[in-house]
Amino acid sequence: MTRTVIAFVAFLAASAAVGLAQHPTAREMYTAALAREQTARIALAADSPDSGTLAEVRSVVNAYDALVRAFPASGYTDDALWQGGRLALDAFFKFNQTREKTTATRLLRLLASDYPASKFAKQVPEQLARIDQPAAPKGAPLHEEPARGAAVGDALQGVPSRLRTVTAIRRTVLADAVRITIELDGEVAFHDERIANPTRVFLDLGSTRAVPSLRDQTLRFNGDADIVRQVRVGRHTTDTIRVVLDAGGVASYSVFALYDPFRLVIDCVRGPEPAFAPPPLAARAIAAPPLTRLVPVSTPRGTSQIAAATEASPEPPPPPAADQPPAPGAPPSKNAGGGFSIARQLGLGVSRIVIDPGHGGHDPGAKGRGVDEAELVLDIALRVEKILEKSPGTEVILTRRTDEFVPLQERTAIANREGADLFLSIHANASANPTARGIETYFLNFASNMNAAAVAARENAASGQTMGALPDFVKAIALNNKIDESRDFATEVQRAIIDKVRGSNKTAKDLGVKQAPFVVLIGAAMPSVLAEISFVTNPQEAKLLKSNAYRQKIAEALVAAIHKYQTSLKATGPVARTSH
Repeated sequence: MTRTVIAFVAFLAASAAVGLAQHPTAREMYTAALAREQTARIALAADSPDSGTLAEVRSVVNAYDALVRAFPASGYTDDALWQGGRLALDAFFKFNQTREKTTATRLLRLLASDYPASKFAKQVPEQLARIDQPAAPKGAPLHEEPARGAAVGDALQGVPSRLRTVTAIRRTVLADAVRITIELDGEVAFHDERIANPTRVFLDLGSTRAVPSLRDQTLRFNGDADIVRQVRVGRHTTDTIRVVLDAGGVASYSVFALYDPFRLVIDCVRGPEPAFAPPPLAARAIAAPPLTRLVPVSTPRGTSQIAAATEASPEPPPPPAADQPPAPGAPPSKNAGGGFSIARQLGLGVSRIVIDPGHGGHDPGAKGRGVDEAELVLDIALRVEKILEKSPGTEVILTRRTDEFVPLQERTAIANREGADLFLSIHANASANPTARGIETYFLNFASNMNAAAVAARENAASGQTMGALPDFVKAIALNNKIDESRDFATEVQRAIIDKVRGSNKTAKDLGVKQAPFVVLIGAAMPSVLAEISFVTNPQEAKLLKSNAYRQKIAEALVAAIHKYQTSLKATGPVARTSH
């Protein structure tokens, strides 16, 4: 117990040094700066803004700049660069001060060069071109655009913005939850709340209207006895739409946003005694509407999407017989520590595997030397899936299949809802030191050294959590009952990657198996690990990561590790499960 306390204290100290445990978080900094910007813009739009207005504008721009410096890998960083750059540019037109012109140019160019995957990056040239345009007439309205509503929440309530439209509301039945998807034609600010008598969940969508077919309507879903059988759409104020969900039987719920197109997703988790038996997995896969891209279903073998991801690579050979699961009835081997975990005592095995490509969407992850982490790990995940589909009794689920943002907590929730036996999150490493190189694999626990804490801080930057969540995180980590199995799986992953890539990467450095408090692993109900496959900031490793051959080797190594881990457990039989 003393070692655990010491490790946790060390983690807190390390996290304070790298920014994880600092207050405020990236989300709080962005929300605060955005709220201040709205006030500053009102003053800036006045006919004769004074020097106090310029000082406030500069203070807001500095706040955005501070977020960028403190959280360079956060999902809010590109937003901060965009908002700060445009505000400085508008101030330049109003006050004609060289300082604002220089600041705007710096922030916007940084957005374009370091965050090319951001949806704002393609708009940078247009903004920079404004510098050479004639100044706007005195008193003319400044160029404005609504910021991300899902990120700022209540901070934007009451602030005028472009009116958005709710175009559709869909309901999808998942294994352990019911999902309501609200489709809109653009981003909106929203507020969600749960109230009783009767129990219901509502979302207020600011500056929003509904299409005529949804206006003041009640959507009833009477085809089954499941939860959320009714959704009401009404007007809370003249420009605010309220969407109310019948929440009887809902144990908990979560709300998150998806982009391109923008939609709000509400997952309502069933209570302990659901009145509904979810359909078999195969039926869910067929019934899932294409809109709900986050609903994880197995991709049929040979689809063009997966084939396109690997068409430049040779067809991998089938895994050797030694890597296949043992015959039914074979006893499990001991854990690395010499004992038998509760999973092995119960004879549990692995058949359903969730592969999690890190980052995505407005969170591109680490970037360096022409390699984008989000694109890289998605490509490898699709390769892993294609190989594993050839393994009898193994079912594969991906947390994302396209370049879209999936919240860290939602990735683990997907694995839990789908009843996964194993969770593998794939990432690429980065360092300010270009000579840093190597491969390392993590399992969930308190960080045991500064380097592990630094990696966790970078990968957790997009979690959006506040300090209020710290007690729950500490409890979840301290009570983690999957440490032995996760450590064993991490060991297999680390060994397999090192063995596989050393033929192509003679200087591959084995950084070992480590432990750290990754948010994406917290709450997983199954053994889970996070693999950092190489450094995108190292010139040699970045060059290798660009090649299809090297990516294929990493994918094959991950598959070999999964098979090796399966052989250490009781066999699962030849057919994957069809129910949870």
